[in-house]
Amino acid sequence: MTWFPKLAVLLAASLVLFIVFFIWRDSELDAFTDIGLDDDLSQVAGELTSDKLLGGLLAPNFTRRSCLSRLREYERLHKRCGPYAESYKKSIKEMVSGRIDSSSACRYVVWVAKCGLGNRMLSITSAFLYALLTNRVLLIYEEADMANVFCEPFPDTTWLLPKDFPFNYRLSRFKQKYAKSFGNTLKSNNNKISASTEQLPSHLYLYLSHDYSHHDKLFFCDQDQIVLRNIPWLIIKSDVYFLPSLFLMPSFEEELSKLFPDKETVFHHLGRYLFHPSNQVWTLITSYYKKYLAEAEERIGIQIRIFDKKTSPFQQVMDQILTCTFKEKLLPQVDMGKSIVAPSGKGKSKAVLLTSLIPSYYEKLKDMYLKHPTLNGEVINVYQPSHEEKQRSTNNVHNQKALAEINLLSMMDVLVTSAWSTFGYVAQGLAGKKPLILYKIEDKKIPNPVCGRAVSLEPCFHSPPIYDCKAKREVDTATIVPYLRHCEDIHWGIKLFNST
Repeated sequence: MTWFPKLAVLLAASLVLFIVFFIWRDSELDAFTDIGLDDDLSQVAGELTSDKLLGGLLAPNFTRRSCLSRLREYERLHKRCGPYAESYKKSIKEMVSGRIDSSSACRYVVWVAKCGLGNRMLSITSAFLYALLTNRVLLIYEEADMANVFCEPFPDTTWLLPKDFPFNYRLSRFKQKYAKSFGNTLKSNNNKISASTEQLPSHLYLYLSHDYSHHDKLFFCDQDQIVLRNIPWLIIKSDVYFLPSLFLMPSFEEELSKLFPDKETVFHHLGRYLFHPSNQVWTLITSYYKKYLAEAEERIGIQIRIFDKKTSPFQQVMDQILTCTFKEKLLPQVDMGKSIVAPSGKGKSKAVLLTSLIPSYYEKLKDMYLKHPTLNGEVINVYQPSHEEKQRSTNNVHNQKALAEINLLSMMDVLVTSAWSTFGYVAQGLAGKKPLILYKIEDKKIPNPVCGRAVSLEPCFHSPPIYDCKAKREVDTATIVPYLRHCEDIHWGIKLFNST
């Protein structure tokens, strides 16, 4: 069996394991028997489950008796309340009329996009966990730039908001200053929204993007969640991984501790459950992997994101990449005084997958290993799937390529990522690997150290709230619970860590 088929089987088998992770009481692992995989994959899954903790996937306090998976409960809810179901049609009529049926079991979160693909995947994951915790159905407002990027994650239904949704024309134009948003409603009513069902709106806009206001951030207060619980339709516009702040809310604490005893794998499990590449994207992934990466003995992913070319000039970034990869012995140094006459092909082969919007780093690294022999005899081949020059988040083909490259990075043996980059966060999360982080260059100065190993696998929340809902004062939210701390790559951000 070649490298890629092995990898494909393991990836598919891992999907089975992700579902098991969410069985938060005791289980006989019944989920494996009804997924409908082929015999070979079922056999692989069976072998893996012979280990009670599935090779470390499950936490040590996981026990085995029968109970339903929390995700399976959600899937049933989504099918019962999702688009085109009778419950959905009834809820739409009530929303348009402004009435609220307090007896209805169907509540919704509509997610609206902002920014690039990495940001979108992180904010969708955050919205999904919020939906899971509040027994709501997550619906995605899909514009043309996201068509044929992902497969549907939930069986026998869709997560796409129907095109005939009554307020579709408002969704893309919804911004922070929208008067009917949650934050602005609080601001204009002395921080209060009536909890009376008769006075509540049938739908409410939540602005949870990086530039949100203090009043928008009150979403993360339990007392405001009591009010939101009774509003059938919540419309969230977000470009951030706000998921860590859900762990600050006492009302969610018990269920979150059951779902995620390992705090550092939240995105790893949710992301791999939600984000399956479309057939078009999967073709890009498999064809590129087979052609360029499959035969290498080791595969190294290097993800480069430049936020400001003026403060991070090319040569400083290139020097940082080489210093880090040499120091960590990921890549060998070369003898610049010698030239390669003919490839020896005798040393260990390494494939470097470099992703960047610009081609310069790839060209420099490729030429170095193409023209000069390595000091240890290793054979290094460097590849770059695309170089779009600039981010084109509203371009559908660009987003398909981006997802393909995120998945290719996640298949590498070792990862090197750029600080602050959501693209890198998603790749490391899907991979389940703690990357080496290239720290951000400031004022053209290479940082010391140039890179460091991530302590936690989780993505960083770049713009967390700084408000203690109980004390009603500003606070460093990285100090409230032991499993939330500041990020390795951005000192004001917060992320999930295991507390020990």
